[in-house]
Amino acid sequence: MKIAVLGSGSWGTAMAGMFGQQHKEVILWARNATLAERIHITRQNNEYLPDFVLPQSVTATHDLTAAISDADLIIFATPSHAIRQAAASIRSFIDAKAILVSAAKGLELGSLKRMSEVLAEELPLQASRIAVLSGPTHAEEVGRKQPTTAVVAADSRWVAEFVQDAFMLPYFRVYTNPDIIGVEMGGALKNIIALGAGIADGLEFGDNAKAALMTRGLAEITRLGMAMKANPLTFAGLSGIGDLMVTCTSRHSRNRRAGILLAQGKTVEEVQSQTNMVVEGIRSTLAAHELARRFQVEMPITEQIYQVLYQHKSPQEAVLQLMTRSKTHEMEEVVIDKGGWKQQ
Repeated sequence: MKIAVLGSGSWGTAMAGMFGQQHKEVILWARNATLAERIHITRQNNEYLPDFVLPQSVTATHDLTAAISDADLIIFATPSHAIRQAAASIRSFIDAKAILVSAAKGLELGSLKRMSEVLAEELPLQASRIAVLSGPTHAEEVGRKQPTTAVVAADSRWVAEFVQDAFMLPYFRVYTNPDIIGVEMGGALKNIIALGAGIADGLEFGDNAKAALMTRGLAEITRLGMAMKANPLTFAGLSGIGDLMVTCTSRHSRNRRAGILLAQGKTVEEVQSQTNMVVEGIRSTLAAHELARRFQVEMPITEQIYQVLYQHKSPQEAVLQLMTRSKTHEMEEVVIDKGGWKQQ
């Protein structure tokens, strides 16, 4: 089958290379014409994924029409804020049989919609053929064929399994999940907690602090997800705790690196200027902050990251506020809703 990967960043490039090992026609679309030509000639994308050579079956192009023409599978690997524009650009000539996969991990500002919702709005005829891919999948490791697992979610089982079959390789294992809301929310919200993990590293806190941050971060991710009708068990899986662990601890994590820079006193603008790739957690924090208010969900870590990013609060003050907030139960839903302790 023909596969089109829209987006030539590190993850898009890694996926195109992965597909090129088992499929004969893979098109990697780059928004930048110069970059597309360079990738096509050199078979490398040193700007985003150095030292990775694309198979001969992969063709790079700037021509969006040619990229998706007759494509059986279209992967959206652009940053989340570019998904709507990319979808709108192909609306008039997309093949009706195509399966769409969002590989972006974020939320749309303003609408607060998940990426699958954005795709369904822009491409309504494809709504039943949309899937999302998430999990601990650093492009740098996938490019080196290191063992990796991911999860694909869709409303339709056959769509999820179609995508699963397309992605499976000896070093890339894919699971399926019917909970598209939970998979998307886990992938988007873990970036916020990773900013906090970077701040903790930048302030030279220890393992205790990072473990606490990740654990309590997962609790508030799950809390918001459940309010949005996600299955809480999803957050114990690859798109939840799996992606959270890797993004909070890895040297490859852009969000963690951004948090380190924030702890060093850099502004948001300075942080963004020091990377050629999007730090999704910065936008996701703003969206999650609004969602927490909409659903009346308490998200103390997200609130403090929001204060650091958008209200000029110092990281040190944010940590102090987290540590000195009113005491509570670890699992309030168990204690309050389920009776928790036996009556004395």
